[in-house]
Amino acid sequence: MPAEFETCPQCGARIRQYRNPLPTVDVIIEMPDGVLLVERKNEPYGWALPGGFVDYGETLEDAARRETLEETGIAVGDLVLLGCYSDPARDPRRHTITTVFIAAGTGTPVAADDAAAVKVFPPRSLPEQLCFDHRQILDDYLKRKRKSH
Repeated sequence: MPAEFETCPQCGARIRQYRNPLPTVDVIIEMPDGVLLVERKNEPYGWALPGGFVDYGETLEDAARRETLEETGIAVGDLVLLGCYSDPARDPRRHTITTVFIAAGTGTPVAADDAAAVKVFPPRSLPEQLCFDHRQILDDYLKRKRKSH
């Protein structure tokens, strides 16, 4: 995609602006009774994996731990890479690329930050409608689990 130009508000010079995808992370938190999902406070509304945008200077792993703690109150340690998802239409707000991790969770989840609620869903009882491409991500995760057993 070609660069776009803006005008500098201070000097009037043309500034090249690149439209690059934004990096995000999502975490599949394995709890004793299933997978922990968050109900989003902000659009798009619905159930989703805990996750969010990677901050400048932050590793993907640190972003995954931070977002998980901020949204659910659950601290996760060992992260296992599930994969990366890059469909330009995966997020209706903008083009994002997500790196998805799997982690074991312990403790009592509490909704915080931009999560309206948290709930553990057994794999056979996941919500019908999930935000973004989280249905595909969870299907890939469940397929991986079946192969490893």
